[in-house]
Amino acid sequence: MMKKLFFLFGVLSATNSVQSFAASVDSIDVPSASMNKSYKSAVVLPDSYTKNKTAYPVLYLLHGGGGHFRDWLNLTPDKMLIKNLADQYNLIIVMPEGENFGWYLNSPINKESRFETYIIEEVIPKIDNTYRTIRNRKGRVITGLSMGGHGALYLSTLHPDIFSAAGSMSGAVDLDATNWKISPEFVSRVKEGFQKLIGDTTNTNLYASYSVVNMVDKMKSSDVKLIIDCGVDDFLIDPNRELHRRLVYNHTVHDYTERPGGHTWQYWENSLPYHVLYFFKIFKANGVTVP
Repeated sequence: MMKKLFFLFGVLSATNSVQSFAASVDSIDVPSASMNKSYKSAVVLPDSYTKNKTAYPVLYLLHGGGGHFRDWLNLTPDKMLIKNLADQYNLIIVMPEGENFGWYLNSPINKESRFETYIIEEVIPKIDNTYRTIRNRKGRVITGLSMGGHGALYLSTLHPDIFSAAGSMSGAVDLDATNWKISPEFVSRVKEGFQKLIGDTTNTNLYASYSVVNMVDKMKSSDVKLIIDCGVDDFLIDPNRELHRRLVYNHTVHDYTERPGGHTWQYWENSLPYHVLYFFKIFKANGVTVP
């Protein structure tokens, strides 16, 4: 009896190990003609990708401020999170570079920071030309954390022909840092970064034009499905609540959740599976899931 139990335990352990490590990770160079440089993207392929010739839906997963393209692989408490999600839902997950303060937009004053163009015109075509992907909006979604949450909503709102759904986790959805629950010293550091990226931080109209909290009418007309969440202890909770309030007020259908937690990897590790499940339902409705 004991031998049978050890054998069963060994089989289960081996099975779990195979499942956990089945997905593979590529690190590819994506040149940017718009910025005259090259960045890397991490690409997670589900185990099933090598076993058929089917085109796969793609999730673009953006990192936060001060981060880089491998953050979602390296900083979550569960280092297998992204691989397991790729396997569970049979989708490709792409994590592009956004620099530590690129904000996924085209800087009006710094020609070397054009991350809207980079993601839309350079990363996505590179992925579509390298891998078997669904090459239209039905098979393409985007989400991210903090700066990446704002970036995902920003890019999908301006390019609804590219994405069918978008999400934001703890998104910095208002670029006016005085509306964040942070210290005056932190506000000064954020403003210094924005000064170099966008320009005069006293120009409220300029910053309002880049903030997704002010883009709710475009979101309503875009037909991009939205999922947004934030921790109740997060310093960005007030801008997220305001975005939700405005979306409700203009009757934009969206999924909004507040959960316990702050601006932490523990929170985002818990949040991401909800986003992927939401996206999977969108893919299923679009008829692009891989069995």
